[in-house]
Amino acid sequence: MPEPDRFRAAVHLWAAGGPEAATAADTAREAAAGLRAVVLVEGVSDQRAVEALAERRHRDLAGEGVCVVPLGGAMSVGRYLRLFGAQGLDVPVRGLCDEAEEGFFRRGLEQAGFGAALDRPALEALGFGVCVTDLEDELIRALGSDGVRRVIAEQGDLTRWRVFQNQPAQRERSVGRQLRRFLGTMSGRKARYAEALVRALDPDRVPRPLDRLLAG
Repeated sequence: MPEPDRFRAAVHLWAAGGPEAATAADTAREAAAGLRAVVLVEGVSDQRAVEALAERRHRDLAGEGVCVVPLGGAMSVGRYLRLFGAQGLDVPVRGLCDEAEEGFFRRGLEQAGFGAALDRPALEALGFGVCVTDLEDELIRALGSDGVRRVIAEQGDLTRWRVFQNQPAQRERSVGRQLRRFLGTMSGRKARYAEALVRALDPDRVPRPLDRLLAG
């Protein structure tokens, strides 16, 4: 198992608690040798987007000692922040979240000692970006509807898209809302398109939260 994957697997077991937590903590500490930073994201699609942008910018995150860790849901962010804090692995942490989950990240950071009454600029200053509404929405706005449809065609999903768009429940929605819904309708599609949309972006149109995440 590649070292970043070994580290992520150990951290997830450690965070889950239970009988394997102590062994997982030891594995995480061992795998964290040389680790310089952790990037916390909500899910695998966000991880794929971050890693795709890093690759586009010719950055080797693993070589730099940076590991992107998907939380599997924002509600657990406080637990992970404690694992990476001074009483845990003691490594710098950055992150990315959706607008609806901002409160979980804010409270987690406050409880972990990163500050009090944190607003969005304060979160950004700490290295935590907030996507409006979510990363898919940011990417759709950055590419535009025509750009997203070109990516759908490149992915071989144009017929599926047209069938989806003609469903009665979709006909009254804007194209932007249709696209956002389409990207999340099938298992694995959201992660696949997060990567594909990032690769299709104009370098000057990378959404601010994603762009700043890799700026440090």
